[in-house]
Amino acid sequence: MKLKNIIYGFATMLALATTSTSCVDGVQFGDSFLDKAPGSDVTQDTVFNNAEYTRRFLWNTYSKLYYGLPYYWDGGVAVKMNTGVFEALSDCWHSHNSWDEVNRQFYSGGYVPGNNGKFNFRGENVWQAVRAAYIFIENVDRVPGMETSEKERLKAEAECIIASRYFDMFRHYGGLPIVRKAYAGTEGIYELPRATVRETVHFMDSLLDDAAPKLPWVLDEADRSNWDGRFTRAAAMALKCKILLFEASPLFNSDTPYCTTGSQEANEKHHAWIGRYDQELWTECLKACQDFFDAVQSNGFYALVQAEGKTPGQYRAAFRKAYDERGTTEMLISTRVRYKETFEWNYKFVSEWNNFGGYTPTEEFVEKFAWKDGRPFDYDQLAKQGNQDTMFVNPDKDWELTRDPRLYETIIVNNVPVHLADNGNMSGRRTETWINGRDAGNGPDTEAGQYATGFANNKFYMNRDDARGRTTLWPYLRLSELYLIYAEALAQNGHFDEAVEQVNKVRARVGMGGLRECQPNRNFNDKNTLIEAIMDERACELGFEETRFFDMIRYRRADLFGQQLHGLKIHRQKDGINYDFSYSDKQPGQDGYEATQPRHFTYTKFPLNNIARVWWKEFDPKWYLSAFPPTEINKGYGLTQNPGW
Repeated sequence: MKLKNIIYGFATMLALATTSTSCVDGVQFGDSFLDKAPGSDVTQDTVFNNAEYTRRFLWNTYSKLYYGLPYYWDGGVAVKMNTGVFEALSDCWHSHNSWDEVNRQFYSGGYVPGNNGKFNFRGENVWQAVRAAYIFIENVDRVPGMETSEKERLKAEAECIIASRYFDMFRHYGGLPIVRKAYAGTEGIYELPRATVRETVHFMDSLLDDAAPKLPWVLDEADRSNWDGRFTRAAAMALKCKILLFEASPLFNSDTPYCTTGSQEANEKHHAWIGRYDQELWTECLKACQDFFDAVQSNGFYALVQAEGKTPGQYRAAFRKAYDERGTTEMLISTRVRYKETFEWNYKFVSEWNNFGGYTPTEEFVEKFAWKDGRPFDYDQLAKQGNQDTMFVNPDKDWELTRDPRLYETIIVNNVPVHLADNGNMSGRRTETWINGRDAGNGPDTEAGQYATGFANNKFYMNRDDARGRTTLWPYLRLSELYLIYAEALAQNGHFDEAVEQVNKVRARVGMGGLRECQPNRNFNDKNTLIEAIMDERACELGFEETRFFDMIRYRRADLFGQQLHGLKIHRQKDGINYDFSYSDKQPGQDGYEATQPRHFTYTKFPLNNIARVWWKEFDPKWYLSAFPPTEINKGYGLTQNPGW
């Protein structure tokens, strides 16, 4: 079917002015990444007649890559569900911000086709980035004063940008219209029908396969501080693994489509489903992972960031460095943005959105974090033993931390200092999330607030002191995720021992034992048992990095989407009686600090009811994928609506 006027509808999103300063007036990389470059009014011919302008055009295209954290109120990209995040739609996080779109559209069940939803088909800079990348690819060969080798490398980077932006859209919508050139806004009639799931994946993979050999395996050491963020061969190969994982998962790869209500045209044309279960897709994913890790072994550099010692703080410091610092041996793809001043982002994320309760961890999430040696945590068993004081810290053993170090980096929990000192030790006063403690106030779930579940988000938020002067990067893809993708592909292909081995590498980085040693009663030769363990490991390792929500979607986990979630009420105890009072403001090093430090608590689960999700009553599988805007469907260029909508 034909698109009558490309300047409207889908192609409107592809429009990119070529006669404005935006061609060269954009963000740069590394230490200069957030600085505005000097610009002037130029035409497309001017840009591609100057090597420096040409490079800046690509750097500006890089600025349109995906960034996962909300960073301002307005603008089509920055809204981010009006400061909401995808993880608040999973079972691990909950939003108590009644005014964000997580609540307005999704918890309420109010999302309908035509709303921007969780990822706007007409926004998010996807099509702008795609068009800009094609403009670059189609014009860079005519640039004077630039070596052919550089042109080939930069074209490869542009191909990676297209592939990454397609994947950002693919995980929300499935098959997409395939754009293969920079359409001009005034060109005539074009055919841009929706492609199948397989065609869309093949398109992304072909771009990455073409780009990878033309890219350096890793940036030179001298370039990393200023140019980290540019695509490398390792990044291209790793992104391919992630794309193939998504395609091979049960959302698309099954004997039955994920949704059988409403129009089935998208299913019939394989736009939202591949049409059957195909084990070969898992084999393809496994092969891509093996190719990646073979290249790591041959070329070196990439490795999990390891702790400098064996204290909980040192394990936590290594984990933080892995997801929060650019140029490490673990970061494969990272993105950054800047809106106005760095302080603006810091202020909004810390003082408003986080504190309003938009990102509150659930008790279900907290229970996924094992004891520090790797044994599974069991809330009910701990309650029966009457030993709840050791849930997060053992006050009778020099305040020893008792759980997986990643817990304290990801979540603010009771009676544990939030800050991490330079020497890897915890510092500052202990957090009071108990009822009437100075942090939790009158208690959880009474009103919107960051401790509405009894816990608070600490991921990225923990940078509130050192974030001034820099913008927090988004860890789009890092090595620990590749180990877990590899583990999942191995498990799906029946290689259970090898899968366990990959998971154990990630656990060892934070000092925890292996799966079999720590859980001898579980049968990890059963595929479903092992996959469930890998999903839990992904939740803990990649918390708040947009993993859990999409894992639940990939595996069609209606049971998890539909379950009632919980928080934790915490009371301070004295002589076996619960007291609701705070203690003095003594700080470490002051006389009387330990004497006034509360040591004994009771912990009680409670259902999260003051802001409930319609999914808890009845989850509809149509929610796995978003709906295309009806205005686009009605234009008749071959865009089918996803099932159920």
